[in-house]
Amino acid sequence: MSVLVFRNGSIGIGAAAPRALAVEGGLIAALGDDAEERANTADEVVDLEGGVLLPSFGDGHAHPLNGGLDTWLADLQGAASISEVQERVRAWAEEHPLEPWVRGDGYDPTLAPEGVFLAEWLDEVCADRPVWLRASDFHTAWVNTRALEAAGIDRDTQEPPDGEIVRDRSRVPVGTLREWGAWRLVERAAPPIPAATSVQAISAATTRLAAAGITWVQDAWVEPDALSAWATAAETGRAAIRANLAFLASPASWRRDLDAARSGRAELRRRAPGRVTGHTVKFFADGVIEAGTGAVIEPYVGCAHSRGMPNWDAGELARAVCAFDGHGFQVHIHAIGDAGVRAALDAVEYAERQNGARDRRPVIAHAQLIDPVDIPRFARLGVVANVQPLWACADSVMTELTLPRLGERRGRAQYPFATLARTARISFGSDWPVSSFEPWAAIAVAISRQVPGEWAASWVPAERLTLEEAIQAYTSGVAYQAFEESLWGDLTVGARADLMALPVDPSTLAVPELARLAPSGVWIEGARLR
Repeated sequence: MSVLVFRNGSIGIGAAAPRALAVEGGLIAALGDDAEERANTADEVVDLEGGVLLPSFGDGHAHPLNGGLDTWLADLQGAASISEVQERVRAWAEEHPLEPWVRGDGYDPTLAPEGVFLAEWLDEVCADRPVWLRASDFHTAWVNTRALEAAGIDRDTQEPPDGEIVRDRSRVPVGTLREWGAWRLVERAAPPIPAATSVQAISAATTRLAAAGITWVQDAWVEPDALSAWATAAETGRAAIRANLAFLASPASWRRDLDAARSGRAELRRRAPGRVTGHTVKFFADGVIEAGTGAVIEPYVGCAHSRGMPNWDAGELARAVCAFDGHGFQVHIHAIGDAGVRAALDAVEYAERQNGARDRRPVIAHAQLIDPVDIPRFARLGVVANVQPLWACADSVMTELTLPRLGERRGRAQYPFATLARTARISFGSDWPVSSFEPWAAIAVAISRQVPGEWAASWVPAERLTLEEAIQAYTSGVAYQAFEESLWGDLTVGARADLMALPVDPSTLAVPELARLAPSGVWIEGARLR
């Protein structure tokens, strides 16, 4: 077996860190002096040049297929006004005259008052074809009149139980659709993404993740076409990193979804063993606070009768979670508001009571607002809090949409990272393409609670993490979520050599420099990816 040695750098962070690491057979074989001795006979020696070697990162919640489609859709990220979005839509439509639909992702939901966007604004630039745009939060869609017509959405359309069709006073849909239960009506009318395009998107996405030091990803929502694309990408060597897929369970169809998930899990075991797995099932307990669809215990400010949008009846969620858990699936529950988090915890507790004790590692993703009485339940139930560090700052979404809905007291209770990290298990995820997948940019926010690019006053500084805690959340924290902590996430003998070299010690960098840090090399099982 070939031997690879890393030397002349720090193996981990800290004064006591060893200075060399040896890899044999894809595993870490030695550290320190034992590794140094192998350098003379090694097949390859990597000079760290005074830098640092760390375990590679994992991303515990992302949507790589959507992220990889950014070159296939109209790119709306960074558009600073409605007119700029309009111009990008116009340009894409003109450049793609044969495409039957105009699709785009990533527009800023704060560009219109209260996040309500009108179909007529899109009609002004493209009235001859349906236009379907998704906001950067991926919980809101903006469509033109032709798209509403194609989906059959009009004043007589019944409100979906798990979504909102925003209407005017005459009940006429205005062009904004909140939550996937509403915009799914448009998705069903749109032509499917070509299979070859999906495979290409996964290849592009995983290559980009690998370059950032990420060698494992939780795809947090897959449906049958995405499953097939992942399996094909793995079979043909086009998936650059490992992945676990989460099958979607919906309130109206979860019993059929259970059969599909079991079939999908078996298909991945057959077609992509060891590279792509399907151990997980995704539930949406609620929506997002900035759209007023996150489920909250107390009403939203100024809306005495609005407590958001629970996507599930609490009892039905518990029964569904119990059923999937009973078939050995890990549950991964999107829960943003404190009522959504409580419903998720209740469902996990019900499954444990019904199915008995086992190492189930349920995941609650986002956990943005948690009632204080529920925080101890994370540890008691063994729940992993998968959180998105880039969101924990006073950016425009926070100041213009979220805080006005929550008020000061609840607003400052959001994203309790330090509290969770010191009482339970946390892992980091990006939710890419909702936000950037770059881990060091996220770590910079996790330790500063400052807005990227501004790096001014910290928002709720008591919930800042240390650098060591933030790195652990992206490495051993995600590995634990993945049931793979014995395989990767730490620099220990016998662990898989999934590694990342850095040109400098991150602990020596100021926050703005840390946010720009990038690996100089990335390896999976000792094989270099970049």
